Order: sequence, then structure tokens, then C-alpha cells
Amino acid sequence: MPRVRVHQHVNPLSPFYRFTPPPIRLESIFARPHLPMHLDIGCARGRFILKMAEIFPEQNFLGVEIREPLVNEANRLARENNLTNLHYEFTNATYALDRLMTELPADILQTVTIQFPDPWFKRKHAKRRMVDKVLVETVARHLPSSGKIFIQTDVDSLAEEMFALFRENADLREIEIEENPFAVKTERETAVEEKDLPIYRTTFVK
Repeated sequence: MPRVRVHQHVNPLSPFYRFTPPPIRLESIFARPHLPMHLDIGCARGRFILKMAEIFPEQNFLGVEIREPLVNEANRLARENNLTNLHYEFTNATYALDRLMTELPADILQTVTIQFPDPWFKRKHAKRRMVDKVLVETVARHLPSSGKIFIQTDVDSLAEEMFALFRENADLREIEIEENPFAVKTERETAVEEKDLPIYRTTFVK
């Protein structure tokens, strides 16, 4: 089946995307809801956590994405591959991530990834960027002690902005890295590396 075709960019400030989802209930989306969870914010087509879910069955994987057709396609693939530890949710993370995570059990969220988010290069569009102070505060609040955040992008100015926002949070400690610590790479990461272009990465620990 061919890939679902969608717009590469959607405006998260548009009224259509400023909706409030119901809180996620792990028992309704995972076969074993007690397992530690990995959250991939802005997961796009979701192939990264699809492969991660195959490799690590003792962990649950949740992807959130603003483009609903991609979410529907990704959930279809999860079902076809019988991955009961994988789920995707249609959510505007910039606007509603906290609401989505309101009823998460304490200590269940262990890892968060933010990989190659849309840079929105034009200055007038910078307010559309996914990572802002509110998102940082939301992630930090829901992470338990020792929980980790991995961030990477191939846009140096965006890296500086995102890293600075996370550094400002007193609950987080930065651990600089050079390599991707995961067993899987996103399609974007592979494409950038094949062009021998730089990727800017870092991690934060609560």
C-alpha cells in the first residue's frame, strides 16, 4: 500500500488543531499498560518507534503527531504487525500535550524523544515551533526522577533554541552526547548522515 500523502507543514496555531484531547488511558491502548513508556513527540510517520517496539517488547511506545492521516496510517501498521506495545495519538503537542498526559501513572514515562522538528525558518513563523517553554515544562513535570529526554536536529539555530529552553528548566540536567544512543535511526537522520551533514544532539536527565 502506498504511503499516505500529507502536507509537510501544518500550522499548529490554526483553530483546527487547537483542540483538547481526552487524557490518554494506557489500559485502553497497550496490552501491558504497566510497562515503562517511551514518548516520541512529533513522530511523523512513526517508523522510529515502530522499529523500537519490535526490538524492545518489554517497553511501551507512544507517538504523538499533529497530522491525523499519518497517525491513522501508523496505527494501521502497528495493528498489522501485532505490536500491542505501540500506539499513536493525534495531538497538537504544542497546545495539548499536558492534557493528554494528565492521567499517566507516576513513574511510567521513562524516555522522551524529540527528533528533527519542523524549524519554521521564517521569523514570522517562529511562534509555530513545537518546542516552547510550555512543552518543556510539561515534559519535565511528567518525567520521573532519572527520566531522560533526547533531542536532535540538523538545523543549528533550532538546536540552540531548543537546547536553551531545556537548559532553563531547573529540574533537568544536560548530558552532552555525540552519537544517537538508540538502536534505531529516523528516516531523516539517515538521510542527513548520508549527505555527511552535521546533526546536533543532546540529552537531559531529570
